[in-house]
Amino acid sequence: TITDDGLMVHLTGGDRPHIGAVVMSLPRPSLENPSEISCTSYVLPRFGHKDDEVAKPLAEKLVRHYNTAVVVVAGIQIKNADKSDIQRAVESVNRLTRKLIVKIDEYLKQN
Repeated sequence: TITDDGLMVHLTGGDRPHIGAVVMSLPRPSLENPSEISCTSYVLPRFGHKDDEVAKPLAEKLVRHYNTAVVVVAGIQIKNADKSDIQRAVESVNRLTRKLIVKIDEYLKQN
């Protein structure tokens, strides 16, 4: 969802979509190079969940690209996931992030 003051992303999937983590990332000047955008992120994972591991990079990539506040709610459950399942899920989120940026850019150009 694109708002006047930021983006809200709901990332769920797998066997049991749920709320596993919430991340809020806010833009700020980079400490190393103030002409670049960086961010400060606030991460709230649900006990026993690892969804913040995909939510935080997603939020931070969007903040750096759009220079606006971003909130990501994530919950991806894969039953009996092994390391390769988790790696595939992370790769899927990375691909979806790139596609999301393209779609948002297209929308913003039209509006």
